[in-house]
Amino acid sequence: MRAKYSISQSQIRIVQPLPDGRCSDLRRRSGRATLVFGAALLALAASVGCRSDMQNQPKYIPLRPSSFFEDGRSERPLIEGTIARGHLNDDAALYTGKGPDGKTFLETFPFPVTRQVIERGQNRFTVYCTPCHGQLGFGDGKIVRRGYKHPPSYHSDRLRQVPAGYIFDVITNGFGAMPDYAAQVAPAERWAIVSYIRALQLSENGTLNDVPAEARGQLSQGGAQ
Repeated sequence: MRAKYSISQSQIRIVQPLPDGRCSDLRRRSGRATLVFGAALLALAASVGCRSDMQNQPKYIPLRPSSFFEDGRSERPLIEGTIARGHLNDDAALYTGKGPDGKTFLETFPFPVTRQVIERGQNRFTVYCTPCHGQLGFGDGKIVRRGYKHPPSYHSDRLRQVPAGYIFDVITNGFGAMPDYAAQVAPAERWAIVSYIRALQLSENGTLNDVPAEARGQLSQGGAQ
């Protein structure tokens, strides 16, 4: 026997207009939900349309022109007298390799040269200088053997007689085909490299008389002159 279901008059009433013309409770709820959903959808669409990625930032990239300044540059020159933190560089001898007049190269070092300084110079020389100048400073480094311009030998009479400050200046500012190494090598380490170059020059052009008596026994008889 089939079950019979019936709907009461009160249940039918909620989907019928009320006598005063207002919508039923069900229709009001349905309309309100539709309105909320539509507003949310509209807000979502608006937010997508107004999206601004991080690459669209109101800033200047390097070398971009600017109409705000009279010279048309966005990058501003340093104010006269500005000194970067840690770069006072008030010791002219240490940082330039020149005397007080700013022109004459120093013959000596701005600090004592110890064994530790020379060993540090050997380390930095091996890293930065041997590709061109070779292990012993003859200018026969590996990239020279592959076609790079041949640098002069450190053991030539001219380079044996140049002031220590001149070698420091060349490391700092470059010369000819050689680029500068100011960014790669700190000033104190440039001087350490100069001290090692001087050690190489002495070792290749020295005599037995230049070796302390207590150290001569360490030399091989075949190489002593």
